[in-house]
Amino acid sequence: MHYIHLTEDADGVSHFEDRAFPMAIGDFAPPAPAMWLTETMAAGQCLFLTLPAGWGGAQHPSPREQIGICLSGRVRVEAGDGETREFGKGAIWWMADTKGAGHTTTVLGDDDVHMCIVQLGSAQKS
Repeated sequence: MHYIHLTEDADGVSHFEDRAFPMAIGDFAPPAPAMWLTETMAAGQCLFLTLPAGWGGAQHPSPREQIGICLSGRVRVEAGDGETREFGKGAIWWMADTKGAGHTTTVLGDDDVHMCIVQLGSAQKS
């Protein structure tokens, strides 16, 4: 399963990387058949959010390390190094740019963007 990793360098400039979750066959819900799955990750919180059509903000860091899953709509994310990526329904990206200048997010088109955000680690901002 592939995802986009949005990370930052020592100077606080964010960059995209294409990555894949390591997966192996395992039992998740016996007696259901085994399936491909990842190792578990500690999650502090999960939330759903809506970015309304036309929404776009200033450059900002991620509030904490988190994984975003786009449920509907399309967004463009510009990393601090100027590279842009577009995310639509089903896209997964891991936001780890928490300390530097961050990224800019813009809703594309006339539809709201609905997302699920899984914040990693403890419930406190990292």
